[in-house]
Amino acid sequence: MAPEYDFAGQLSFLNLGELLQLLGSSSATGILRVHSPFRSEPGKIVVEKGNPINATNGTLSGVEALFALFGWAEGRFEFTREAVADKRTIQKGRMEIILDGLRLLDEGKIEKLGPRAEAAHGSSKVAAPAAPKPELPPVIKGPLVDYSWVIDEEGFYDGDEIVHEGAHGNWIWVILEGAAEILKATPNGPLKLLRLGDGAFLGSVAALLVGNNVRSTTVVACGNIQLGMLDAKLLTAELANLSADFKSLIKSLDNRLRCVTRIAADAHARNPAFMQLIKGKRLAIKEGQNEERLFRIREGHVVVARSQGSGYVPLAELQEGDFFGHIPFLTIGHEPYAAAVFSSPDLKLTAVDSPKIVSEHKRLSATLRNIIEHLAACISATTLVTIHTIRKSGIL
Repeated sequence: MAPEYDFAGQLSFLNLGELLQLLGSSSATGILRVHSPFRSEPGKIVVEKGNPINATNGTLSGVEALFALFGWAEGRFEFTREAVADKRTIQKGRMEIILDGLRLLDEGKIEKLGPRAEAAHGSSKVAAPAAPKPELPPVIKGPLVDYSWVIDEEGFYDGDEIVHEGAHGNWIWVILEGAAEILKATPNGPLKLLRLGDGAFLGSVAALLVGNNVRSTTVVACGNIQLGMLDAKLLTAELANLSADFKSLIKSLDNRLRCVTRIAADAHARNPAFMQLIKGKRLAIKEGQNEERLFRIREGHVVVARSQGSGYVPLAELQEGDFFGHIPFLTIGHEPYAAAVFSSPDLKLTAVDSPKIVSEHKRLSATLRNIIEHLAACISATTLVTIHTIRKSGIL
């Protein structure tokens, strides 16, 4: 009898990055096995609540094994939902893994399995590309669209401006088909931040909580694109029933995305003023620290920063009402295991009841959960763009 899988298919249809995004959007827990006709043993990825926590690939393990699997372009995959007992050995968040894996593959630092590679006896060396490829922003996709939430459709042609930075608007779209590019204006010209694909969202859900909203970026169609406008009344009604803590968490996530986007824009313009955000602050949480709590700021402020060898790179400045620490159901790349926290001398905090917000998160509609997950993915991806832009600018 053939084994039963919850999800299976060909890698030619869904590559590893797309698979990890799909599993993440559904917060799946289980084992993903990847088979290649050029390897006798499958690769295995252990997934917990949508995030890879361990992997094996021949003699490799952990994040090294996972990155190597990005080179398996031919073959098949099988995912089985099941309880997992593996300890977390992979500390990077899902979106960071996807973007780093695709970048390393594109740079030729990951072996691409195939007849030519097999003939070379599995050599990890890959010939350098004939010419450098143009830099492209990360691509973020979403899960299948729930059409019951779509009240109208609208199409745009390649190059059309869908949203203009600085304009007002609270509506939210989902991409039904096609792709869009997110741009941020800077004195040195527009900075390309992200590319959004099928199932991704355009717009800020926090805007439905605070009212008047100014768009922080410009959105341009990449090829022809079809958008679905979400039912704002349904979303507003659901948001109205959330606890004050959960509403504040959504606002804080939106604020964090705006912060890291502004820093990316300053770095692109070679304006180092943001490096002063850490000045005069004490180290409150070390990068890599095992801190599972979530905090809300009552007084003072903090700066989330990531170590880059020669110093810390500020990612976001958080004020009264903002949250920092470990959000049990989201990965944003700013968690204590990935970033440090610097605090002002007058900082006062409240520990958040994490089990309570986890329970509330489970009761959300699939659409609102997907919107919040998409917001977290954008924070994670924009964080990587920001760090790359800072390095490129020579500021650090």
